[in-house]
Amino acid sequence: MPLIRIDTRATYTVDERTALGHGVHQALVETLGIPALDRFQVITAHADDGLIFDAQYLGIPRTTRVVLIQITLSTGRTLEQKRALYAAIVRNLAGDPGVRPEDVFINLIEVAKENWSFGNGIAQYAAP
Repeated sequence: MPLIRIDTRATYTVDERTALGHGVHQALVETLGIPALDRFQVITAHADDGLIFDAQYLGIPRTTRVVLIQITLSTGRTLEQKRALYAAIVRNLAGDPGVRPEDVFINLIEVAKENWSFGNGIAQYAAP
């Protein structure tokens, strides 16, 4: 049920952006038990002036290879699950396409299950 938004600068190649999407999805499957076929992602490459970030916020040195990841998902995950997810995403992206851990920014947005419609104008996860 997650909806993933991944934003990078345009310097990332198509293959690298594909690897980003795969790495995030694999982390969700591994740590949160998301079904393998539940993959909905928007991956956007921006011009330099279209992706603004602080290069030193919280003492973390970021480069122009920063990746902003926003995951909208249903509520109910524990702090331990979220920490495992963050670590798995960083590990996967470090492997392929080779993103520095400092350049991975992750934000979770939790919503109630009735806030999803996967098609046909039906709230598939809503209680009857």
